[in-house]
Amino acid sequence: MIAAWLAALRREEKWATATVSERLPAIRRASIVLCLLAILVNCASAQKNPTTVQAQKRRIVIAASVLLDGRGHVLRDTHIVVEGSKIVALDPNSSPVDCDLRGFTVLPGWIDSHVHITWSFGENGKNAGADETTQFAAYQAASNAWLTLIAGFTTVQSVGSPTDVPLRDAIAKGALPGVRILTAVEPLQGRGEKTGTPDEIRAFVRKQKEAGADLIKIFASASIRQGGGMTLSQDQLNAACDEANKQGLRTLVHAYKAAVRAATLAGCTEIEHGTMATDDDLKLMAERGTYLDPQAGLVIENYLANKERFLGTPGYTEEGFAAMERVLSIDHDLVRHAVKIPGLKVVFGTDALAGAHGRNAEEFIDRVRDAGVDPMSAMVSANSLAAEAMRLGERIGSMAPGYEADIIALDGDPLKDITAVRRVTFVMKGGIVYKNLARGAIPTYAGIQP
Repeated sequence: MIAAWLAALRREEKWATATVSERLPAIRRASIVLCLLAILVNCASAQKNPTTVQAQKRRIVIAASVLLDGRGHVLRDTHIVVEGSKIVALDPNSSPVDCDLRGFTVLPGWIDSHVHITWSFGENGKNAGADETTQFAAYQAASNAWLTLIAGFTTVQSVGSPTDVPLRDAIAKGALPGVRILTAVEPLQGRGEKTGTPDEIRAFVRKQKEAGADLIKIFASASIRQGGGMTLSQDQLNAACDEANKQGLRTLVHAYKAAVRAATLAGCTEIEHGTMATDDDLKLMAERGTYLDPQAGLVIENYLANKERFLGTPGYTEEGFAAMERVLSIDHDLVRHAVKIPGLKVVFGTDALAGAHGRNAEEFIDRVRDAGVDPMSAMVSANSLAAEAMRLGERIGSMAPGYEADIIALDGDPLKDITAVRRVTFVMKGGIVYKNLARGAIPTYAGIQP
């Protein structure tokens, strides 16, 4: 089915020069294919597992013996009552039970604060980046959104590419199954004086809001592969973050070394990466209420595992890969120090790009195993804390009445064995079930199972 659809798309003329809006019909055809596949998967699951809940059912009662509420608490032997897209009650007396998740660990759907959802490998198997607009790239982006969802992530922040927008909107309208997406559209690329004057930067921020941005992404440092030096002045950063605040938008700043302090002083919302930040920088972030989204391993591990697919494409050299290998232990140390800084809010983000979509949960294992993060803190960082950082703390990230019915279940207890995050057996987003597997369906030795 998929091969035939791709072949048909390749026969379409004018694709290479078409606008995003002109490409939408093809993207919608991808939606139909994926929806059909989702239906087939759920139907097959229903035949094997009688607890599968039909998405059309208005009221759903889910039984849970162990429930993590997303805020750091464990609830036992309760029922979650869902009506439409919302949780309406946690009531152990509610009946009848439609979905029995006793024996699993139930928790809110995870939130990944930093992904590049449209980034994929091209038809030649090499890195194609996030901005490709071919039919193949559109299909890959839709696949990325689906794999991320069924891996247990119900919301992601994609930062950013204009190609995020049609994917975000198609999923929000229900035309395509996938993770809920917030996007920065086009990021502000720091290029020193060439970036523009403070007034020009303010105009850029306003332009992104007009284009539908949910937030503003700012590159205040070069890549760690190029040394991570600052690429924006303090005045430029001040202008970008101040204008975003005036426009009601949050700012996520790619920052290493000195750029961490500069972005904090500029009043930016969240620092991405933060590699080589000092303890004084981290303490200043805590004082200012600036969120930190470090990466403990997945992004670099993914680069190294797919080295030949990245090497030789723009920005990827042997020297750059050597730099990434050196920085991996530094990132572990950063996370280890950061979680010990009183009041510092450390959220969960993976920087998932080509090769990592659907494997986002590996970052939990890196944080707990390699950086010593407490497992409950790791879960909260991807639930209520991440939602708070997105200013969605009253809508997602917690298991409580009034919240979106974003619910997942794990075959195992992540508080005792963090590798349980690899065994996602149940996924509900907005009251619709997308995955429901029986206990033991995913072997403990199987690794990530999107």
